Amino acid sequence: MRFVLRHPAHFIAFSGGAGLAPFAPGTFGTLLALPIFWVAGPRLDPVVYLAALAALFAMGVWACGVTGRALRQPDYGGMVWDETVAFLLVLFFTPVHGYWQAFAFLLFRFFDIVKPPPIRYYERVFKGGWGVMIDDVMAAFYTLLVLALVRAVTG
Repeated sequence: MRFVLRHPAHFIAFSGGAGLAPFAPGTFGTLLALPIFWVAGPRLDPVVYLAALAALFAMGVWACGVTGRALRQPDYGGMVWDETVAFLLVLFFTPVHGYWQAFAFLLFRFFDIVKPPPIRYYERVFKGGWGVMIDDVMAAFYTLLVLALVRAVTG
């Protein structure tokens, strides 16, 4: 925790400490997005919410870049800001029902862990904070694609 509190970038990259979870830190980073969305989502205008996400993404590029350099590991597993921000994007487009959000959570974790093409490609091409953040945005895209297909089929 001392490392996380040493620099604002570390605090952000570790999603305030969620990345210090003893197992599955990415899952804890993803879960952190739920209460943030439940509080902010209904209160913010959609344009403001998406602009805030863009700012949080940019902040993540910076924070994960700084923290990765400090740790000498560009995509250290405890840096979970990428999961938090990407899942906030998923939640914006997901129906606000518990079962849809739970399904979105499972899909997002699946795509983030499996990293189907071209996610691994972009993760290798983009370096530093960009590489950390972009793979989760791609996982969010896959998640939203599957959710849209399921919603189209089920009505």
